[in-house]
Amino acid sequence: MLLCINFAKKYYKLMPYLFTSESVSEGHPDKVADQISDALIDNFLAFDKQSKVACETLVTTGQVVLAGEVKSKSYLDVQSIARGVISKIGYTKSEYMFDANSCGIFSAIHEQSSDINQGVERKKKEEQGAGDQGMMFGYASNETADYMPLTLDLAHKILQELAVLRRENKQIQYLRPDAKSQVTIEYDDNNKPVRIDTIVVSTQHDDFASEKQMQEKIKTDVVNILIPRIKKKFPKYAKLFNSSITYHINPTGKFVIGGPHGDTGLTGRKIIVDTYGGRGAHGGGAFSGKDPSKVDRSAAYATRHIAKNLVAAGLADEVLVQVSYAIGVAKPTSINVNTYGTAKIDLSDGEIGKIVEGLFDMRPYFIEQRLKLRNPMYSETAAYGHMGRKNEVVTKTFTSPNGKDKKVKVELFTWEKLDYVSKVKKAFAI
Repeated sequence: MLLCINFAKKYYKLMPYLFTSESVSEGHPDKVADQISDALIDNFLAFDKQSKVACETLVTTGQVVLAGEVKSKSYLDVQSIARGVISKIGYTKSEYMFDANSCGIFSAIHEQSSDINQGVERKKKEEQGAGDQGMMFGYASNETADYMPLTLDLAHKILQELAVLRRENKQIQYLRPDAKSQVTIEYDDNNKPVRIDTIVVSTQHDDFASEKQMQEKIKTDVVNILIPRIKKKFPKYAKLFNSSITYHINPTGKFVIGGPHGDTGLTGRKIIVDTYGGRGAHGGGAFSGKDPSKVDRSAAYATRHIAKNLVAAGLADEVLVQVSYAIGVAKPTSINVNTYGTAKIDLSDGEIGKIVEGLFDMRPYFIEQRLKLRNPMYSETAAYGHMGRKNEVVTKTFTSPNGKDKKVKVELFTWEKLDYVSKVKKAFAI
């Protein structure tokens, strides 16, 4: 068995290579759509925890379209919710051609199909069926403190800091909400990050009198203001920055027209940004706009929870977990674990998978209970990634159509908890 493990490690050993991940800001049109859809999910769950929702959003020049299926006891002012999200993002000026106060909002939300509902709801809650068929993946790696791929982690952090600069409106005063980033890192033949090779940042901005001045100013500010703030906030990454990094800053030359005016945005079009930046695998199902009965969302969170706890327990350096379902059926059709040859124990991936199956009940009802997924916790997931985020408890306020406020204490990103590490260690005798 040890010979097999050593062969696997040798097989998976790579020559030096480059790997790239991208991120998009909260003002990116697809992310605007995701945030509106998840705000609706949160509001439905705040007033009726058993709400079943699948809500899609389309945003374009001066217009928002809401469509989807809902089964809920609550009634929402969906226009007000959508406008609140758009305003919070920063689309509050008519010159953006997409303004929270003036954009049109059309709702085509209707009742959930009874055919789908009968496959999900059961007399016994424990027998709740999966809301759809499909496969979901969860991934974790020990290359960062939050067990995420380094390229994606940095791409997210660059845009989060850019948004901070935009809201401060002091050091950089021309920023608009839409932005994208991309980070390429060189890895050595032991699969360890060596240096940042390339950083791409495209940020929407106010118009400049001179296009040449505009390009020079934005590049100078990104390199001399944004990047030093990243290095200072995250010193563990500072050693990866070097004088030979290739920077592509607003490479098209001009990015005044952006957001939903520049590109139509749709819910669920940034699923790789939402997950692992191209590492591991993805089943293809989007998250935003779906209540937790939809295993596209809940099982993806549950597999991330498994993978992260396995890596944190020291079982392997890198883990990918796959689960699959049949619609209306509670028990998964399969659970698979891949350690990429990095397992620290004398068991095959198949044997590891069997033990994992006994540790984590992957029936939809038990996922919902274990990760507290029937709480209004989703708006925070809809920008800068669903994985690798901070697990914390916050108090959120929701306003009903009659103007009454409801405060709800919510635990965010429960799938990021390391609450199964001791159980994993015991089960695998680590």
